[in-house]
Amino acid sequence: MACRLTSVVVNCTDPAALAGFWAQVLGWQVHEDPDGTEDGDLVTIGPVGAPDARPVMDFIEVPDPTPGRRRLHLDVNPVDRDQDAELARLLELGAVRVDVGQGPVTEDMTWYVLADPEGNEFCLLRSQVSG
Repeated sequence: MACRLTSVVVNCTDPAALAGFWAQVLGWQVHEDPDGTEDGDLVTIGPVGAPDARPVMDFIEVPDPTPGRRRLHLDVNPVDRDQDAELARLLELGAVRVDVGQGPVTEDMTWYVLADPEGNEFCLLRSQVSG
């Protein structure tokens, strides 16, 4: 028997804002009050029209951002446009380019290192995948 990935959890200071950012990045939707607590410190996003689909992303409120470089990051691929167009879209949504020691950006690189509005790193890969 094996485990199944059901959720990626992101600690953050503003769960609603960060969940909104990632919902736009992934083309997902925010699921209202997924844990039934109505306390606002957890926001879950998942595929549109599939509230029980897994995996999801959970955004949990913490008082302070995690210092230093994170040990885990997400990789995303464009679905309906090329990498440059997707990069422009992500930057418009609030992502920023970051240097995590990858060296200078060159024409032959297959990824861009970015950070979401709370500084969580992620990579935009070159190859397109089907939606």
